[in-house]
Amino acid sequence: MTDGILAATLFGHRYEFRDIKDLLAKANEEKSGDRLAGIAAESAAERMAAKFVLAEVTLETLRANPAVPYDEDEVTRVIDDAVNEAAYGQIKGWAVGELREWLLADTTTNEMIRQAAGGMTAEMVAAVTKLMSNLDLMLAASKIRNVKHCNNTIGLAGTLGSRCQPNHQTDSVEGIRAAVYEGLSFGSGDSVIGINPSDDSVGSVSRLLEMTHEVITRWEIPTQNCVLAHVSTQMEAMRHGAPLGLVFQSLSGSQKGCESFGINVGMLDEAYALAKRYAVATGPNYMYFETGQGAELSADAHHGADQLVMEARCYGLAKRYDPFQVNTVVGFIGPEYLYDSTQIARAGLEDHFMGKLTGLSMGCDVCYTNHARSTQNENENLAVLLGAAGVNFIMGIPMGDDSMLSYQSTSYHDAPSLRALLRMRPLPEFEAWMEGLGLMRDGRLTDRAGDASFFLAR
Repeated sequence: MTDGILAATLFGHRYEFRDIKDLLAKANEEKSGDRLAGIAAESAAERMAAKFVLAEVTLETLRANPAVPYDEDEVTRVIDDAVNEAAYGQIKGWAVGELREWLLADTTTNEMIRQAAGGMTAEMVAAVTKLMSNLDLMLAASKIRNVKHCNNTIGLAGTLGSRCQPNHQTDSVEGIRAAVYEGLSFGSGDSVIGINPSDDSVGSVSRLLEMTHEVITRWEIPTQNCVLAHVSTQMEAMRHGAPLGLVFQSLSGSQKGCESFGINVGMLDEAYALAKRYAVATGPNYMYFETGQGAELSADAHHGADQLVMEARCYGLAKRYDPFQVNTVVGFIGPEYLYDSTQIARAGLEDHFMGKLTGLSMGCDVCYTNHARSTQNENENLAVLLGAAGVNFIMGIPMGDDSMLSYQSTSYHDAPSLRALLRMRPLPEFEAWMEGLGLMRDGRLTDRAGDASFFLAR
């Protein structure tokens, strides 16, 4: 890059990029969604040229060139207004390549990264991600610890949480209860007992909240419940006294994308205020968000930006609410956006790193749809990579096959297997609870684990 011109010559061929948005898109790793949008690099050589140019772009330039202009998009405004100007002043002159080297340096600590991250926008986070290999993303993410508390503590070093996801095609209260008991018996549910409802009505959502709260209360389980209905439904349920632990919502990286979900910043602000007032959890972190690369393109709300940049903007929006956990449902949206296991794995590692760098308690639904080019073995490979990178939580689904959402994920067995493999533990309060019931001893499951029948004896 010379004299502000975004161009590079490789092997005698000159590659030019019309603006920062185009440069960021061309520097992205291969994604079927970017090809669908018509913004991907045409060749590996063009991609490398874009990375070469991007490495010399300053963070100040990236802040001045958000994916959607400040005066047109409230997500941009949320992200930019939250920048710590003192921290930004320390890093604004850095080139993206310098930021990458600093993040990966052995002398750069968690506290140093967290301080600098306060001065970053989503576009900065996305840019440095594009210059990193998979191993780079794992190493950098493993340095960052964002600890949060709801009814228990997530994000501590050496811990791996698991969301118990006991979905049911008809929202059968007793069917879901049985699946909850099975998950708990394997140690799944320490991050949250979270149900995707098939019926989004206030009455149905309230019934599921009441049942899961009753299980948590009766067994004195240090965890929280959540029904992943639309945030407006949860708000109404809270106003009517439903016992809710975490407030959920899917996010988008643009105002137009959020509007396609039926939300805006004002609604999320209201939900956050209601959670602090009515949630049955102790807090202070009450929110649960989900994201996934490609959602903005599917809603024609990407504004010509690549799906990695838009995903980073989701995390910038989530940061406003200091959530207990954020989950990238990485392979759920389908092969139109992430074609195969290679692209899914890359996106999972990218999302985890970007969420951590943004300051979030970051988890991943390690998953794929049945029409994607992936297998269960490849799914498990990504789970191991994320575990080594310090992911805060994964999913626990009966047999790894969601009977309501019809996609493949991680099972109740997988978090315990990863904990054993990587010498990790459940969230500490939950581990103490399992020890008290004889389900775990010294960080390992006992012979009693997996037999949920004892829950029916009381």
